[in-house]
Amino acid sequence: MSTSLVTTHVLDTGSGKPAADVPVTLHVLDGERWVPIAEGATDADGRIKELGPERLPSGTYRLAFDTGKYFAASGTETFFPEVTLTFGVVESEAHYHVPLLLSPFAYSTYRGS
Repeated sequence: MSTSLVTTHVLDTGSGKPAADVPVTLHVLDGERWVPIAEGATDADGRIKELGPERLPSGTYRLAFDTGKYFAASGTETFFPEVTLTFGVVESEAHYHVPLLLSPFAYSTYRGS
């Protein structure tokens, strides 16, 4: 199995566990509009290893996490029903890992490896 250029990992810092079954959509900025190019959901370990192609052209991309659906499944109120992370891709880079640290009322991210 190959790994796509963009991967993610969602950790629920409120529960201290991986966030499973979080729907995620990868978009590319085309002019002034966002175009969805891939979608998936986190596995039991909170990861998506295959989200889109193995290569992407340079440009601006975003990951949209349906955090509202994730928290609703456990009956947890959340302030952020969606988290959107926008980032730039340089075609020569081999891999972009974009993690999300999530709680019902806060989130954080960083450039992973």
